[in-house]
Amino acid sequence: MKDINIIENEWIPMSDGTNLAAKIWLPTDAEENPVPGILEYIPYRKRDLKAVNDQKMHGFFAHNAYAGIRVDLRGSGDSEGILRDEYLQQELNDGIEDIKWIASQPWCDGNVGMIGISWGGFNGLQIAALQPPELKAVITVASSDDRYADDVHFMGGCLLSDNLSWASVMFANNSCPPDPEIVGEKWRSMWLERLEGSGLWLKKWLEHQHRDDYWKHGSVCEDYDAIKCPVMAVSGWADGYSNTVFRLLENLKVPRHGIVGAYGHKYPHMGGPGPVIDFLSESVRWWDQWLKNIDNGVKEEPMLRTYMLDSVSPLSSDRPGRWIDEQSWPSSRIEEDTYRLDALDLGLHNLSSGEDKEALSIQSPLNVGLFAGKWCSYSESTDLPSDQREEDGGALVINSSVLKEDYEILGKPYLTLKLKSNKRVAMVAARISDVGPDGRATRVTFGLLNLTHRDSNEEPRELEPGKIYEVKVPMNYIAQSFPAGNHIRISISTSYWPLAWPSPEPSKLTIYPTESFLVLPHRKAGERDVSKRALKKPGKLDELETTLLVPAKREWIVERNLATNEVTLKIENDDPQYLLHHTGTELRKDVTEKYYYSNNKYDTVRGEVKSVREFRREGWKIKTITRTILTSTRTHFLIRATLDAYEGDLRVYNKSFDERIARDLV
Repeated sequence: MKDINIIENEWIPMSDGTNLAAKIWLPTDAEENPVPGILEYIPYRKRDLKAVNDQKMHGFFAHNAYAGIRVDLRGSGDSEGILRDEYLQQELNDGIEDIKWIASQPWCDGNVGMIGISWGGFNGLQIAALQPPELKAVITVASSDDRYADDVHFMGGCLLSDNLSWASVMFANNSCPPDPEIVGEKWRSMWLERLEGSGLWLKKWLEHQHRDDYWKHGSVCEDYDAIKCPVMAVSGWADGYSNTVFRLLENLKVPRHGIVGAYGHKYPHMGGPGPVIDFLSESVRWWDQWLKNIDNGVKEEPMLRTYMLDSVSPLSSDRPGRWIDEQSWPSSRIEEDTYRLDALDLGLHNLSSGEDKEALSIQSPLNVGLFAGKWCSYSESTDLPSDQREEDGGALVINSSVLKEDYEILGKPYLTLKLKSNKRVAMVAARISDVGPDGRATRVTFGLLNLTHRDSNEEPRELEPGKIYEVKVPMNYIAQSFPAGNHIRISISTSYWPLAWPSPEPSKLTIYPTESFLVLPHRKAGERDVSKRALKKPGKLDELETTLLVPAKREWIVERNLATNEVTLKIENDDPQYLLHHTGTELRKDVTEKYYYSNNKYDTVRGEVKSVREFRREGWKIKTITRTILTSTRTHFLIRATLDAYEGDLRVYNKSFDERIARDLV
């Protein structure tokens, strides 16, 4: 292992005169023996909020003869400028300049890789598609190739509530100042520029409700062939971005490798839920092959390594299973099994009602979805789906017969439904659950479809009430083992609040089970292999010294007032407050989300997010408070938001927003 030096801040000049702030980890002999550079390029504050995790990862790279470089995006952390939106061309152009600067440094041998989770995973792919010659390989974690169809904003043309919560996260992040110890006396003027200039991103995103050029920008699925360097794609089954791994493996032409574990929206060495892995060593193997041309077996590795989940209680935070390999993707040893919905349960017809005895109707209450968890899990247990029996009372439920032998799936299940609607705008939510002998129901995967998007996300069309349509409802990719003695359950609902924003008004769907089908990607029991190369647990990593001041608070509380018919879901997601010793800074990051409705009325739904960011040390005390409230009518989305910024006990900035955006078949 190499001894290392750390450069706390280095300015990278952009061609327009803006300076971006970088922290750099170097082997001590890098000037004499130049090494490849590994860039992570994100807006999450290298100086404080991400300092602990940055030290672990980039310190590890430097110990293993690489230069780790963490750059704050323009307008974030200590970098100059204003951050006005995600993945703008300016951001990508700056990234290319970062790479050129790194490659030209005396400690770099001219080869650069990019790594990142979420935002950094996105822009790694996007910059790779622009083909800077110095960029030789990418590791993208928890990202998407399609910013409209498979990101935090929309799913199946349905508006996700994570669109609100994520916009609120960035509203809060963008309100934070640079560190005076890095930027000097100009910190206050830089701060005020950000407070005034970053804007309300939620409004921008809601102004693009279909898949238009706004979302196509930065979506590498528009041209997979533009990516010319090797790509490792990584995610977890509790993450919102697992689908991307499979599409990249299927569509890229370059050397590629996929890892999908059991964890949520985290780097795999941090993990949870489920087993962590020594991801940083896996990363170094990737860099050694593609940045140093060391023939270490990476080229012969299976294309996909994934974690096959075993049956588990929905209340368990454990994720038992095993790692398996697929030499290529799509895999030739996975077959699609098709089941007619009325054949899953022979007694199904006895449950039907209405004019057509072969048809089933469903109009769900708004409480279906209160126990669905987050679209993307950020914690280890509190935001995962709970027992699905809490949801099934408001859904159309179809059970398989008892499984006589183990049944495994790996891939993307989907439903083909023959249906009609009584409204011009309607949605369908479908989920698959693993039902144990005791009746407990664990959600395995789910999918959403705004039925006006049945043929196109770019040009949706109203439904004709009473007309019968055939639609395809894709669900998220999954690897799941259903044991003998369990049932497979299909649940179909017309709402999934608050995971997805409801349709403009309640709708009733009529489904024809004799002409509707469930398709499962069956991985035969005879293929029960275990991954040929074991993934180890992480070793000891570099630690920054910290002192815990207040522990994290993670809560998910559903309240129902039977006297007033009001229902509220309250989510507390407060990070631990701690003292960062190397800067003497105390950090606070609190988030509270509330989702509400009353009397099952669609025009009462409301989402509200409050965020507090605080930075304190001797002579410097900063606090910002952001609040965002989203409501809707049948015709419009309504946004009310406030931003308050404090220096010491004095409020130095206040701004309010009141916006009205027309709904467009959403």
